[in-house]
Amino acid sequence: MKARSFRYLIGEGFKGAWANRLMSLASIGVLVACMVIIGLALLISQNISRALGKLEQQNVVMVYMKDYSWALYGDEVEKVSEGGDQNGILPDSYVIHNDEEAKALCDKIAALPNVESVEYISGEEGLQSVKKNMLEGQEQYFSFLDEEYGNPLSSAAKVIMKDMSGFNATIEQIKSIEGVQSIKAQDDLADRINSVKKGVLVAGIWIISILLVISLVVVSNTIRITMYSRKLEISIMKAVGATDAFVRIPFVVEGILIGILSAGIAEGLLYFCYRVATETISQTLGTTDIVKYSEMVFYLLGVFLVIGVLAGAIGSFIMIGKYLRREGSEFSAI
Repeated sequence: MKARSFRYLIGEGFKGAWANRLMSLASIGVLVACMVIIGLALLISQNISRALGKLEQQNVVMVYMKDYSWALYGDEVEKVSEGGDQNGILPDSYVIHNDEEAKALCDKIAALPNVESVEYISGEEGLQSVKKNMLEGQEQYFSFLDEEYGNPLSSAAKVIMKDMSGFNATIEQIKSIEGVQSIKAQDDLADRINSVKKGVLVAGIWIISILLVISLVVVSNTIRITMYSRKLEISIMKAVGATDAFVRIPFVVEGILIGILSAGIAEGLLYFCYRVATETISQTLGTTDIVKYSEMVFYLLGVFLVIGVLAGAIGSFIMIGKYLRREGSEFSAI
């Protein structure tokens, strides 16, 4: 196609949008509404994901080790009368003998693919933490542990996972590591987080899918009106040998133009609405942990442009295709 013909067809697309500006404005209004709702759904989804991320960071998994305290105070290790220490514990009865071996076990846990971070907590640090969390004066009842019986708490690893959807699989991987005694985790919290994530994902897919269908229908109806208003012109073009592609291009351009204008308006309107909403939430709840619009501005603009261009192009292409197939016989009759 020559550049001159291409410019002519592009110009015809702009003329068609202007000639049917009332219907174009109506289409833009509906598309803007759909895009704003889609944008709000994406922003809400991002805020929920951030909140769940904070919750995931609080879902700490404590991994306790098979060290001397475990052998001494647990029932798994048999005490001996000869060959062991004063408590009847053999060195081979437990796996973790010192801080270096405990930290090496932490490194093995940290190497697992779904582990975000691992913090080593010695038995002494664990005991001090327990005392600190007790009511005032109660910590004195635990002084005998240090003086007479020693610390009953085993060394531990504080584990935070990257993705709670792989929670159970990661727990099984940790259990398989030699030297791991037991694991304390909030399995029900992990299940609830995964359920919320799946629910948000499914709801978002349905909302976006429904609104995309609405967008296609709206653009298609606009193009249909344009086609019927230019019915005679189309018949003349076909009579002089114009191809279907030549006839389609102005209508596709018109649909894409409607989509692009809708994307720009939706971006500005969503920015205003989201800014007002976030300022109100911040002032009312006193929180600033909200996704900023600047973090999503280019992503949302890209989404709106894709929706607008695809809805305009596909809706126009489908409608003009149907028209050319079903009404083609009328062109020669006029």
